[in-house]
Amino acid sequence: MFKKSFGFSTEEVEQDGTFVGYASTVFGEPDAYGDIVLPGAFKKTLARYTAEKSMPSMLFGHKADELPIGDWIEMVEDEKGLRVKGQLDLDDPEGARVHRALKKRRVNGLSIGYVIPSGGIEPDPERKGVYYLKEIDLREVSVVNWPANRNALVDGVKAEAIHQIKSKLAAGDRLTEREFELFMRHAAGLSNSQAERAARLHLKGQGEPAEAADEGLAFLRALKG
Repeated sequence: MFKKSFGFSTEEVEQDGTFVGYASTVFGEPDAYGDIVLPGAFKKTLARYTAEKSMPSMLFGHKADELPIGDWIEMVEDEKGLRVKGQLDLDDPEGARVHRALKKRRVNGLSIGYVIPSGGIEPDPERKGVYYLKEIDLREVSVVNWPANRNALVDGVKAEAIHQIKSKLAAGDRLTEREFELFMRHAAGLSNSQAERAARLHLKGQGEPAEAADEGLAFLRALKG
């Protein structure tokens, strides 16, 4: 069985142990192993799990000889990659320990355990050592210490949260520093450090709330084009 790791941000791990993110990104740059996961690679394996009314195991560090640390609730392949929603078992000592580690950012990766069916991989004809993964048979998804690909980010900020932020801007309400950072990361696509810098530049030392709201509305209109 092959293993492939992806980095993710843990700011939005919930108190009840749930989190949402991407276990894999598709059709991007080669990861540390030289692989590129193509769109549709998870289609058959997800269809099989749906038919069986089951999910891959949630493990820590691919420890298949130990009990799962929680459950995967949802897995969907979208235009970005394999989006997953899971919930850690907080009644289990290992699950609770992993939850604390995620909240404190002591661990920062997801890793898929999988096999490649016959015909599921092909080399890039122009780049030596680069391979396209056309089909993946997913067996488990683990929380791990070290990621191999920083492009798969946990997106615990749900769509409704972004909608609420947009509503505040439209109503002329001033955003908190945290709301501004979240909006920059998930609506504007900035990295964590870029979002934090933007928040410092645009929120620290601003004048009246009305002035800040006007600037926020102008920014929102610019994003919409």
